[in-house]
Formats: sequence, structure tokens, C-alpha cells
Amino acid sequence: MGCGDDEPIITEAKVDYSFFVAGHTYGAPGINNIGLHPPFEDFYDTINTYPKLLSGFLTGDIVLASNDQNWDEVEASLQQLNMPIYFAYGNHDILWSRPLVESRYGISYKAFMQENDLFILLDPNIDEWNISGDQLDFLTNTLDSLEENAEHIFVFFHQLIWWGNGNIMSNNRPNSLAGKADSLNYWTAVEPIFNALDKPVFLFAGDVGANQISPSLMYYKDGDITYISSGMGHQLKDNFLIIDVLDDESVRFKVKGLNCPDSSDCMGNIEDYPPL
Repeated sequence: MGCGDDEPIITEAKVDYSFFVAGHTYGAPGINNIGLHPPFEDFYDTINTYPKLLSGFLTGDIVLASNDQNWDEVEASLQQLNMPIYFAYGNHDILWSRPLVESRYGISYKAFMQENDLFILLDPNIDEWNISGDQLDFLTNTLDSLEENAEHIFVFFHQLIWWGNGNIMSNNRPNSLAGKADSLNYWTAVEPIFNALDKPVFLFAGDVGANQISPSLMYYKDGDITYISSGMGHQLKDNFLIIDVLDDESVRFKVKGLNCPDSSDCMGNIEDYPPL
């Protein structure tokens, strides 16, 4: 028997599929772009040519002002991408114009399976950053019916619904407190639902990165629940994320910086951005 014949063969995990997540995509505060934040649009070719990238998620504040013209411009911009794009609405998008948005795009929360994973889009604007009433019923019913068949659960929303309760993430402030109730029910009503699943849950919020008080990226893992906030607009460490789901059931995050002079990988790894 030759030397090394008994050594195990190690094979690198391969990507099953990918998706991207981008927050606060209208960009710099007060700037009404035609379409989305121009530095983000500059990455459309990168997104379109990324292998196995199946979908994209915009985590709110997609338009500066919610009107037909701005939504038409967003749609025209997104037509340059060759995959479906899903909206998790922010306060700028829907808080003051729900009839318009729902007439164009339907109910503001939804769920679907992609590959072997469950994707859920929530709308904290309905009840002052709380997930309650019919929406909470929708969440529990969706998990009851689809969770068993899902290897991962990815959840998208705009507001940092976990913020302001004295937890480890409290110093990572959101861009805005618009529409926020004095108390939030994430830790009492929503987190226990996710925590009981015994499956990896990834939560993405997008109301960050537009000003100095709101760090543009945060990553925190608590058991099976991973908390991520990512956004753009301040034009300093603006970013979006590409998520690779691998065939060994692991998940890999790639941070794409929009303000890098030499490489979009200049911001390092997502694990480099724990709560402040």
C-alpha cells in the first residue's frame, strides 16, 4: 500500500445557488435618483454574471418618495437584472402610501420556496415595527406548513425589529425611527417562534447605512438565528450582500463594497462586523 493511500479525500463544498440582498437602495438621503442608488446600479453587470444567482431582495427604502413615477423608474432600472427581484418595504416605500403600493404589487408580506429553502418577506410598517395580527398568523402558518421541507429559512424586512431592547445589538442604530412604537414584540412574540424551529434562520434588515449614526453592516449569530443588517446611502462603506447556499447546507456571505477604489471585496468578511 502506497504512502497516503488511507488519507481521506477532501472535496470542497460547491454552490447550489445564490441570491443578493440590498438595503436602502434609493441611496443618499434626500436625493431622488432616477432608479436606484447609482453606485449600486454600477454593479448590475456583476450581479448578472454571478454564477447561479437566482434572485434578489431589496430590504426597503427603495424609493425616496412613493409615487407612480418613482416606482416606474425603479422597475425600469430593475429590468436590467436577469432574475426576479422581491421587495421588503421600508417606511419611505409604504408607510404613507400603502394603497398605491398594494395596488401595484399586492399584499406586502409573502413567502415562497426556492430550491430547498423557505423565503419570507415581512412588513413591519403595518403595526409600528411589530409583527402582529394577521401578519403574525401568516408567519406561524407559513412555518407550520413549509418549515419541515426547508433546509434554511431566510427572512427579509426593513426595520431593525430587534433593536432597542437592551440586547447586544442595541448600539447598532437604524437610519430612522419613523413609525416605531414605544415597545416592540420581536423578542416576546417573534424570536421564540424562530428559536423553536431547530433550523438555521437568517434575518436581513435594510434600514442602515444612510448616515453616520447607523453602521452600514452588522452580523451577529445567536444559536440557530443569524441577524444581519446591510445598507447604503452614506457613500462610506455602502454595501450589498451576495449569499451562496452550498451543497453541504452551509451558507456563505460575500460583502460587496460600493465605495472601494480597487476591489469590491475591500470591506472584508461579514464576520468582521459584529455589534458595536
